[in-house]
Amino acid sequence: MTYDDQNVFAKILRGEIPCNKVYEDDYALAFHDIAPQAPVHVLVIPKGPYVSTADFTEKASDAEVAGYFKAIGTVARQLGLDEPGYRLIANHGADAHQEVPHLHFHIFGGRKMKGMIPKPQN
Repeated sequence: MTYDDQNVFAKILRGEIPCNKVYEDDYALAFHDIAPQAPVHVLVIPKGPYVSTADFTEKASDAEVAGYFKAIGTVARQLGLDEPGYRLIANHGADAHQEVPHLHFHIFGGRKMKGMIPKPQN
């Protein structure tokens, strides 16, 4: 998957598409998902053009990596999820069903989560 500067998150970063912003700093933007899958469902995206965690950790500066992951923690605390708990998910590539070619972590919270991945059927 290559970076497409016309992807929805790139357009949100450029202000071409509005978002329901939760948090923003020099490294990240966090906003509510438009189709939430939990009572709290927020996306956190880096401000640079990175496709995946692998791409990000290979090409981003140490300051970008640290700033982005600090932003994820800050957002979770601001949402009041630190104590009850939350789930982070980042999909990578087609097999993981990554829909947007821009790195993003989903923060899910506000309810108890089920198991991570269904067990295989025999």
